[in-house]
Amino acid sequence: MVSNFHMPPVGYGPGSQPTEENGEQLEYMKMPQDMRAYSTHIPEVEAGEELAPALTLLRDIAAAAARVGHGAANIQFDLSDLDEANRALISETMGEGEVSVKIHDVPAIAAQESVFAGIWCLRGAGLDKIEVGSVPQGALDRAFEPRRNAQGVNAPKAPGVVNAPPLYVELTDKSAAFDPAAEAHVVNLTLLPHTEQDLAWLDTAMGLGSVDVLSRGYGNCRVTSTALPHVWRVQFYNSMDTLILDTFEVTKMPEVVIAAAEDLIDSSERVVEVVEAIT
Repeated sequence: MVSNFHMPPVGYGPGSQPTEENGEQLEYMKMPQDMRAYSTHIPEVEAGEELAPALTLLRDIAAAAARVGHGAANIQFDLSDLDEANRALISETMGEGEVSVKIHDVPAIAAQESVFAGIWCLRGAGLDKIEVGSVPQGALDRAFEPRRNAQGVNAPKAPGVVNAPPLYVELTDKSAAFDPAAEAHVVNLTLLPHTEQDLAWLDTAMGLGSVDVLSRGYGNCRVTSTALPHVWRVQFYNSMDTLILDTFEVTKMPEVVIAAAEDLIDSSERVVEVVEAIT
């Protein structure tokens, strides 16, 4: 005789739970399905002499990615002299990657990472370029130009502002003593007690810089520069667009935005593969 200890458990699985009085059954939330990943895309074109400028440019971009991956400074390529067919080939080859950067103020610049990490397509008034680098140089140069001025300790304190002033003192101290060679200093708001009024006060005290970044993948990461030098707001959202991690980072550029040297070298090889497939 088999004891109850060995019997399979009951009350589990489909059909084990009673239905609601209205006849409806319990429906579980769907698990996330989509995740962006690189896949090789070969433009369907005939590689004639008329497309030689675009193919030459792609080879130059591949060589630039390898150089930057080994430590060279950012390299830009002007696309304004390409005709429509060559420009279309470049656009189709570059595609659209995970990271978008908006540089506000004048001139405003939109930088979209291509499907090749570290290769960026720059658009703006009179601007049509490709930049090869871990991050667009303009995003570094103009990040902390104030779009909304910082009010600092003079920001008005509404009732409920409790923990924000000490956090502001910590961030201003780290900003003033910033060392680009040091590790990023992170203030994790998700793990700290704070109120909505605290967040509003910090937003007013630190102002708003000129760079916004959206990194898409499994969920989104939104990165915004403040008007306080070297201080960024970094917010991670899950696939349901729910905020799951809210931080300030004192750093040159948050790591989530940066293409690593290995990524640039890999992008160089991938661009070469696409050119060879076309030709």
